[in-house]
Amino acid sequence: MTWTSSMSSGYSSLEEEESEEFFFTARTSFFRRPPGKSRAAPQDVQKEREPHVYLSKEEVKEKIQSYNSSVTDKLKMTLNANGIYTGFIKVQMELCRPITVQSSQSQGRCAHSNNETAFYLPDGCVNTLHISSTNTVREVIEALLKKFFVADNPAKFALYKRCHKEDQVYTCKLSDREHPLYLRLVAGPRTEMLSFVLREHETGEVMWEAFSIPELQNFLRILDKEENDQLQILKNRYAAYRGKLEEALRGVFKPG
Repeated sequence: MTWTSSMSSGYSSLEEEESEEFFFTARTSFFRRPPGKSRAAPQDVQKEREPHVYLSKEEVKEKIQSYNSSVTDKLKMTLNANGIYTGFIKVQMELCRPITVQSSQSQGRCAHSNNETAFYLPDGCVNTLHISSTNTVREVIEALLKKFFVADNPAKFALYKRCHKEDQVYTCKLSDREHPLYLRLVAGPRTEMLSFVLREHETGEVMWEAFSIPELQNFLRILDKEENDQLQILKNRYAAYRGKLEEALRGVFKPG
């Protein structure tokens, strides 16, 4: 499995995960949501779940030919003699909480060294991965984290598919056993029809007990910095107001 990164913008599993979730697209929050701002209610899973389609080897060949004829970015699929095919998927990173990154020099050392740091991944980060039809969702997640040297447990993350239905954007959590390249093949190359998104698990609240002590300490440092930045912005704003008031007062009491 290989990958490339940019700032922008399979044979499927034999069984579908019964815990598949559908809901309107929305961002999670690092903190508890204020009252009245909860996430939109989940959609009717049974109504929105698509029936699984099994493809024969000949059908796969035909779909790959059709797929490649529609590709505009040269990211085509290749069918091997053993029936396994390879291709590319793009995954958008939509992480609301900071990730813990381990420097390349510290790889292979203890899990939590002084070379670890936490930061927020920039919005709009898209990775292109070269995978095969046998690669599962779990393997794709692990590959994405490895690409960024992320030390966080892969179990904290989930891969979602985003699709358009009847002028509405839906997001569906994929099970670990599904095969993203198969989904890409069936949907075609257009990302408007299907795209992949990496997010934290949707738990409603942050599960702090799932984080290590160094991770929590990094979060506190980030919050301290954000607090200091906001305090400085507030001080500058009131200093500007004070300056304008003093200037106005000098104009009022200026000897005529």
